[in-house]
Amino acid sequence: MAFAARRSLSSVSTLNCFAAVAALAFLAAPDCASAQDEPAKPSASSAPDDKTTTLDSIAVSGDWLGSGLENSVKRFPGARTVVDKEEIKASGATSIGEVLRRVPGVQSTDNSGTAGSQISLNIGVRGLTGRYTPRSTVLLDGIPLAVAPYGQPQLSFAPISLGNIESIDVVRSGGTVRYGPQNVGGVINFRTREIPDRSGLTADASVRENIYTAGGGSNTQYNTFLGTQLDNGLGVALLYSGMTGRDWRDGSDERVNDLALKWRFELSPTSELYGKFSYYDVKSRTPGGLTVAQYNADPFQNTRPTDYWQGERKAVDIGYLNTISANQEFEVRAWYNESNRTSALINAAGTQLQYQPRNYNTTGVEPRYTQRFTLGPVQQDVTVGYRYIRERGDDNSYSQTLATGVIGPTSTFDNGTDAHAVYLDDRIALGRWRLTPGIRFEHIESTRRDATLKQTFDTLNNKALPAVSLEYLWNASLTLFTDYSTSFGPVQNLQLNSQSASNPLQPEVAKTVEVGARWASRQIHAEVTAFNMRFDNQIVQVAGVVPATFQNIGATHHQGVETALDYAFADDSVLRGLDAYANFTYTKAIQQSGATAGLDVPFYSRLTDTMGLRYETHGWTFNLSTTHQSSQYSDVQNTVAEPANASTGKVPGFRIWDVQANWKIPGWKGSDLTLGINNFTDKRYFTRNVDGNAGRMVGAPRMVYVQGHFVY
Repeated sequence: MAFAARRSLSSVSTLNCFAAVAALAFLAAPDCASAQDEPAKPSASSAPDDKTTTLDSIAVSGDWLGSGLENSVKRFPGARTVVDKEEIKASGATSIGEVLRRVPGVQSTDNSGTAGSQISLNIGVRGLTGRYTPRSTVLLDGIPLAVAPYGQPQLSFAPISLGNIESIDVVRSGGTVRYGPQNVGGVINFRTREIPDRSGLTADASVRENIYTAGGGSNTQYNTFLGTQLDNGLGVALLYSGMTGRDWRDGSDERVNDLALKWRFELSPTSELYGKFSYYDVKSRTPGGLTVAQYNADPFQNTRPTDYWQGERKAVDIGYLNTISANQEFEVRAWYNESNRTSALINAAGTQLQYQPRNYNTTGVEPRYTQRFTLGPVQQDVTVGYRYIRERGDDNSYSQTLATGVIGPTSTFDNGTDAHAVYLDDRIALGRWRLTPGIRFEHIESTRRDATLKQTFDTLNNKALPAVSLEYLWNASLTLFTDYSTSFGPVQNLQLNSQSASNPLQPEVAKTVEVGARWASRQIHAEVTAFNMRFDNQIVQVAGVVPATFQNIGATHHQGVETALDYAFADDSVLRGLDAYANFTYTKAIQQSGATAGLDVPFYSRLTDTMGLRYETHGWTFNLSTTHQSSQYSDVQNTVAEPANASTGKVPGFRIWDVQANWKIPGWKGSDLTLGINNFTDKRYFTRNVDGNAGRMVGAPRMVYVQGHFVY
């Protein structure tokens, strides 16, 4: 299945959405489907007969981020996309941001000081700010990825590499009851590669060389995997992904090490223990923004050779899962991680280097229980869970005068958060209908103490967050759905410093409604979803101000349409082996308060699209694809004219084209060689940085890559 096979589609207006739903319903009529379009054999999650009521297995229903991705996506009551390893490879992407840029409703903004580097993740969903992905709940194997999920959800340090990922699960709505707090931009779960379920050694390795034809950069990415399942019930897997070299800017050297040891032990036919030990470290030199004159002279130059970001994370998690019976499941997970990250950034005058070391440790525990009830024609899966997260950390900052080497005083802030969340949802099945009401209650206590000025900021938040979804399984191919959800974001650690009498920051609250349809048959996959989101008291960073300053811009209104279509030509067609796909997203995100009411939310394009062709024949696979985004504004005032320092102004849209050829090595099952060119037209484009090192940031130029993947 090609990259766009499980994409979401949406509509700006209810009328447009229901027109699309009606069109898909028409396709579902028996006399409209040819023999070639006959749906695949129904699985456990396929639509039942009108007279029967069946739910997915407890394991899938209890933890929708767990197993059964294909089936759970097909019947998931909301906009959801799962990108698997093969699709990631076919995309030619070198980073997670490049992969997610192809998902409907998702944009990679790269408007931070770490733009283009491997250390951070900058993802915006449905018009929400993408700088360090603060508005989506990001998980790694179901566990929060952020160093402080409540106090600092921003992923200025994102400890995950693309090489160790098995799949990326993007839920844009419909999953807010269980995961939070900041899930107005949905839930993104990175799943690492699975432990083998068979004895004997499973092993593979790959190496990829990336060469930029402009800017002079090149780097090497390498991955390896070793795993086995022993007869005594113990399964283990060792994962490693690394990267060394330089990106397309001068002085953009990087080093990444991502190591994980996963294990699983079967206690009984229905229960198991599992866990993971992981270590991640990265260092990225970050060239920063350029003025208009500097960019025109050489967009790949580096005027800030002293700047860098680096980070390290050590983590452990353990879980116990027991499918007690066909109607009961219990799972408990616990995790601990400690992280440190630091940055070195030169001031505008070039006289001082500011260092910002930060240290964090986070502990969490989450038990969950699912019980199935059958009452006449109604089946219900009731899940109740509790999550406790404890965050402790310190933010430090000091400056060094370059002329003398003298280091100034250190400012320190100590942060602590204790957060309790209780959630309950009930998936009710009656015939072809699925109704899932739910609620999560959050109790959050946060403290930030200025160790220098002896000032303390305390916040206490209690919030009930209801949600409900409804889906109708029209037939084995078509699912219709609608859902309503609420999301709550407390004022975060760094934001507390911006509070004053004239700038009293308020917690963020968002309410989202969506309606859509998903069609999945042997040859056609298509989706359409209309979303309407009201975001109150949204907090944004003021562009170009040092130190970082935040303000409420009041309410914002987000609405749009996400559409996708994938068509695989039949085996008996003259075009057998060809797969064509396309997706289109329109998002209108408007400020609704204050002097900037009626203007666009910054750093978000109204129009994006992805199109591609994939052709397989005689061991060869050829991929041609293109991605596009329209222009966007870089500040809340929607400034069009660009000043000489390039700190604000409209960012032009762009389209890039990628091409790839893959050859399966005969007689070496699973092994292959890949040659590709990203941005093969060498389109020059840029974004802007809103940090203290503001200015134009050139996008990746033409890149030629070659990769070998070898399986033992």
